[in-house]
Amino acid sequence: MPGPMGGPRRGPGARGQIEKPKNFKGTTKKLINNYLSKYKIALIIVFIFAIGSTIFTIVGPKILGNATTEIFNGLISKLSGGNGIDFGKIARILLTLLGLYIVSALFSFIQGFTMTGVSQKITYKLRNDIAKKINKLPMNYFDKRTNGEVLSIITNDIDTLSMNLNQSITQIITAICTLIGILVMMLSISWQMTLISLIVLPISVLIVKQIVEKSQKYFKKQQDYLGHVNGQVEEIYSGLNVVKVFNGEKKAEQEFRKANNELYKSGWKSQFLSGLMHPLMNFIGNISYAGIAVAGGYLAIKGTITVGNIQSFIQYNKQFTQPISQIAQISGMLQAMIAAAERIFEFLEETEEQETPKGEINTSELKGNVEFKNVQFGYNPEKTIIHNFSADVKQGQKIAIVGPTGAGKTTMVKLLMRFYDVNSGEILIDGHNIKDFTRGELRKMFGMVLQDTWLFGGTVKDNIKYGKEDASDDEVIQAAKAAHVHHFIKTLPKGYNSILNEESSNVSAGQKQLLTIARVILTNPKILILDEATSSIDTRTEIRIQKAMDNLMKGRTSFIIAHRLSTIKNADLILVMNHGDIVEQGTHDELLAQNGFYADLYNSQFEEVEE
Repeated sequence: MPGPMGGPRRGPGARGQIEKPKNFKGTTKKLINNYLSKYKIALIIVFIFAIGSTIFTIVGPKILGNATTEIFNGLISKLSGGNGIDFGKIARILLTLLGLYIVSALFSFIQGFTMTGVSQKITYKLRNDIAKKINKLPMNYFDKRTNGEVLSIITNDIDTLSMNLNQSITQIITAICTLIGILVMMLSISWQMTLISLIVLPISVLIVKQIVEKSQKYFKKQQDYLGHVNGQVEEIYSGLNVVKVFNGEKKAEQEFRKANNELYKSGWKSQFLSGLMHPLMNFIGNISYAGIAVAGGYLAIKGTITVGNIQSFIQYNKQFTQPISQIAQISGMLQAMIAAAERIFEFLEETEEQETPKGEINTSELKGNVEFKNVQFGYNPEKTIIHNFSADVKQGQKIAIVGPTGAGKTTMVKLLMRFYDVNSGEILIDGHNIKDFTRGELRKMFGMVLQDTWLFGGTVKDNIKYGKEDASDDEVIQAAKAAHVHHFIKTLPKGYNSILNEESSNVSAGQKQLLTIARVILTNPKILILDEATSSIDTRTEIRIQKAMDNLMKGRTSFIIAHRLSTIKNADLILVMNHGDIVEQGTHDELLAQNGFYADLYNSQFEEVEE
């Protein structure tokens, strides 16, 4: 499964690029009510310990200032002929400070440990909810979205929610507590010096606003051109053979250089502008420190403030802008988190497939008779593509579905397996409407061999047993022999225990197809669906696959979606489709005698071969 796509590390100027949720308040309420509310006690612990940790940290500079004052007073006393510095008192002050910092660290550890547990439990539940939801969604949901969009919800959005949830809650608490706490401590030392510190804030906000506005457009350009460069590299490397065959290297290099040059320009400007933030803020901070030092010296001379308090105030002043920056960062994190949560909740609230079973039907006793009665269907309600189709298929018959590309051949299969439900009419299996089965029970009756083979990265044996996990080794071997793939498996390094994609990199498309046929043979279905299973296979391999499929079809009702009409001459019924509708039906000879659409289609294939 592909992981999240990489991108440039964003600077402060990129905050404007963070995606905003459509309904911040509503999504936050869902997150709290449906997930966070279940961990109230843990969140209260996080809240209390986060506040405790912050308070103990904030008190530190004031206590350290007392130690400095004690040293200063001791030195003055020594010069005046007094007792000098009281090292015992200083030691007690420093031990108190050490104790506070230890308790603060312990509180911080407890709240971090608790919040990590909460965020991971919520992530775990969300992943489980999504995994269950995927299996309940109708096929038309996936038809309207790319695989990448669905995967992005399961990977990127879940990770974004987990990471930001863990960080943002504790950071919000600590940042607000730190801001209020530092302001209180600064006011307790000197309201005049506090006023000097606060004057700097609007200047800092104005500078940040100007830099963000100027750098934002360049960050947007950087993102756009990064997409162009990445897309071009992916395209060129995936089609490298074609590029080389047509001597397209020079053109590809020129196009890449042009895009890369634009990326360089926008990247340089955006990074330079966002890089100005730190030195400018330092400059303003230094001016603030100078003002505080002058004011502090004046107040110390007047005797309204101690030297230790001046030191404490300077420390608080340095820390004062940190929670403000944190809150700005947290606001971006919160928006990204809520936007991710919004997409997750939209996915979880999608309409599910409706089950309509009327009772338990023993599928083991069914024979495989299939009847279509006045079936009408359209992917969109306003556009019907199958009009009043009826057909009666007896058990063991071979039904071929043919037609040009895009005619809608797979639509019939999708209706049979209830990937979609008919708009009107009925599809019956041995007299039972397929809507009276649960989808799981219905699909147990079907075996499917597709044009695109699907094998996972496990052993050969596990791949064959995918549809029947309790099958014995002997049953697996018999299925492989019936599919004419046993000999090939024995040539692999570990035979049936060979790992696909690792120890069998030389498995051809035809051999993969034979493995999927073995899988279907093992499940012993009542009804078969063969979807152009040999269309991309060479003639020699096709003969082997055809033999395997003949074994598979013996005594079973089979629906064959065919591209090569020569392969379905012996079908009991051929359904001819065009533009999504069934235009003719009959045996091969009957259809040729009609000299209609099928005859034209059949003859055109032989004309193509002769040409």
